Amino acid sequence: MYSFGMSKHLQEPSFLILTALAAGPQHGYAVIKDVDAISGGRVAMRVGTLYGALDRLDVAGLVEVDREEVVDSRLRRYYRLTEKGRGVLQVEAERTRDQARAALVRLGVAGALA
Repeated sequence: MYSFGMSKHLQEPSFLILTALAAGPQHGYAVIKDVDAISGGRVAMRVGTLYGALDRLDVAGLVEVDREEVVDSRLRRYYRLTEKGRGVLQVEAERTRDQARAALVRLGVAGALA
């Protein structure tokens, strides 16, 4: 198991950020749009929330700066998932899948074991 902050598990915003970065390096605005798409519009991440989470994920060694570039006189920083971050995301995804499967089995939903 891993340790991230005060919890043994990722909070949903961190999980979604790592999921967005699993596809490859992205800058902040792209991560925000990707989180919106991944969550089906359910999670509308704000800029302050994103950068606070990215700072915590960076300190934890789960993401790192990939590169920086200047676009329209503004600095654009791209982040990428680290190997540690990839491992944490995989563990979390499997844990979430297993919990969802258990809930569906108890609800008697057909195909829950597929």
